[in-house]
Amino acid sequence: MSRVSRRASSRVKCNRPVWKRIEAFNRGRRPELVARKYRAMARDPFVFFRGTAHLFWEDWASLGGEALDDAPLAWCCGDLHLENFGSYRGDNGLAYFDLNDFDEAALAPATRDTARFLTSACLAAESLGLSTQTVRQLEASFLDGYAAALATGKARWVERSIATGWIRELLRSVEDRTQRQLLDARTIVRDGHRRLRIDEKRTFRLTLAERRRVAQSVAAFAARQPDPGFYRVLDVVGRIAGTGSLGVPRYAVLIRGEGPRDERILDVKAARRSALAVHLESSLADRQPAKRNHAERVIQVQRRMQAIPPDLLSGLTVGSRAFVVRELQPATDRLDLAAWDGRVGRLRRAVATMGELTAWAQLRGASDSGADGVDALVSFARSRPTRRRLLEFAKDYAKRARADWADFRHCLASETGAVATPINR
Repeated sequence: MSRVSRRASSRVKCNRPVWKRIEAFNRGRRPELVARKYRAMARDPFVFFRGTAHLFWEDWASLGGEALDDAPLAWCCGDLHLENFGSYRGDNGLAYFDLNDFDEAALAPATRDTARFLTSACLAAESLGLSTQTVRQLEASFLDGYAAALATGKARWVERSIATGWIRELLRSVEDRTQRQLLDARTIVRDGHRRLRIDEKRTFRLTLAERRRVAQSVAAFAARQPDPGFYRVLDVVGRIAGTGSLGVPRYAVLIRGEGPRDERILDVKAARRSALAVHLESSLADRQPAKRNHAERVIQVQRRMQAIPPDLLSGLTVGSRAFVVRELQPATDRLDLAAWDGRVGRLRRAVATMGELTAWAQLRGASDSGADGVDALVSFARSRPTRRRLLEFAKDYAKRARADWADFRHCLASETGAVATPINR
């Protein structure tokens, strides 16, 4: 970690309202990772937006978002944006491209996810150097794909044989990746024993007490599984990943079954309450289905919205806190906007597919645990006034987010003396 990132703490002394809201949301997290998160958010408005979903939902009503809530109730991921889609291998062995982040998932008006995605497109435009006209084309591509897919009333999916363009290239590339390559990249072997690699970019060292606590929790979890021997713990380290969730407890756990070829790496991530659900008006908040804990909510919504869920998706508790367990897969990747080659048509096709995937995810959850039915979603797909209001809201909120980002950078600079350089993504 650089000198600047060590100095930047989660307690910047700034009285600007946006800073106080961000500080309150991140209170109680690991300070060194919160500092890392703030450095990332200072890079540009799009990354700031990714790290502050709570601000978006807090500001929803004050910017006129309530006018968009006259829409069918649907299962929403709660943090939809351009980089919250990606590839993974389903429990049937095939590689898929789909929504991939459900930490903020909740039952909400269907417009909530679409409004957040459209706002992200506005903010990503600056990072990508896009013209206003191109941004409008991207927004239209997303909404056209979303409305057309919703109007069919039938959920589909995207895997390699039917993918096109940039997404097809991504799925082709990940299919050739192997578990051995992942292990070689993420672990080291010393004296015949494999251990997780610690590089301070994706992983960090834990205290012995914390390692033991996590290992014991995994062992208790394993005892309830059909094959307990599969989850024998070899090593535990802290894990660094994402933007919005940086600082919450998160671990990489190396496990091995009966043989040396059975090694896997688990991502064990603390679940927290949904920032979307917290800021729904009371009549909607009361309709959230009861869950034992937030990990159960995340897992159930992911299984509900994705075409095929990944293998090993489950939950466990460490102490009194609930965690979501996933396998780190060689097939997991995303469309990295920084690697975009400048071809607008290529980007538009990918964004149109994201619109379709959003619609299909909502259709899968129709009539489930309080969500409205397929007929309501099909009828909603034809709503032209809603489309206009969505675009207006996205434009207005993007302007607010840019102003908030400028205030945030001012506060960060006042503490560190300079805005830190970007971290590795």
